[in-house]
Amino acid sequence: MKKVLLIDDEPHIVKMVKSRLEANGYEVVTAFDGEEGLAKMILERPDIVVLDIRMPKMDGYTFARELKKEKNKVPIIILTANAAMTDLFEEEGITDCVYKPFKTEELLEKIRKHLGEN
Repeated sequence: MKKVLLIDDEPHIVKMVKSRLEANGYEVVTAFDGEEGLAKMILERPDIVVLDIRMPKMDGYTFARELKKEKNKVPIIILTANAAMTDLFEEEGITDCVYKPFKTEELLEKIRKHLGEN
């Protein structure tokens, strides 16, 4: 079973996305900010990361930069409402994005794509 690390500071989004991912056969580990997410990366060794950009303590860009510094190649899918920032994604080590508001099926398609499950 593939493991997804889901990082978002909005509990209702975490609950909804976690439920849908688990219903589709993924193991889901959650964190509510980037600092907690980095700790879970070490402990849980996920296959893919889904995270929000704007979070307390450590935002999504800083999280991605920290992983890139460690030469971590885990795919990162960003959840964002800001389409203007997508040009920064590649240099920050971000693999893909889903725009808020989003349908969970769109997120599932991107997860499958980046895990080679298509």
